[in-house]
Amino acid sequence: MNWIAFPLHPDTPPDGRSLEDLFADRPINVRDLVQQLQQTALALGLPFGDRTMTYNSRLAQELGKWAISEGLEAIYHQAVFRAYFAAGLNIGDPVILVELASEIGLPAGEAKRVLQQRTYRDAVDRDWALSMQMGVTAVPTFVLGGRTIVGAQPSSVLERFLDESGVPLSPHIS
Repeated sequence: MNWIAFPLHPDTPPDGRSLEDLFADRPINVRDLVQQLQQTALALGLPFGDRTMTYNSRLAQELGKWAISEGLEAIYHQAVFRAYFAAGLNIGDPVILVELASEIGLPAGEAKRVLQQRTYRDAVDRDWALSMQMGVTAVPTFVLGGRTIVGAQPSSVLERFLDESGVPLSPHIS
């Protein structure tokens, strides 16, 4: 699977932004929203903590491009997911990202160099441009064969999306 990164809130400062501040201009009860996400994650067997902050994921996306080149795409994305959604860590902090890289078997020194030199900046810029061109405005967004589904969806909706897009389902799905 190809992961394309894009900025949800590229203006988020390095130390993050509270969810209360992020949703201040919308009629959203953040506590209820987080509780609903926790319940959904629990039902899906996914880790999800008591998040109060959002962080800029740009550097995590750049390091993710490197993880792809090292063949550790899936394990890297799982580690970043757990760090961000379960532990509430700042995935925009280079120190945290280097620790995550090291934990999954990527050399810490190389991870630090990739982040300092911004080795994958242009690749992430291209992903962002493509995402904007495709009209991606939220996560998750599923794009397949010119069709798009935005937001978390029940498995039945995703199965129908795959079926209607001509993707054969594994016998383990459904």
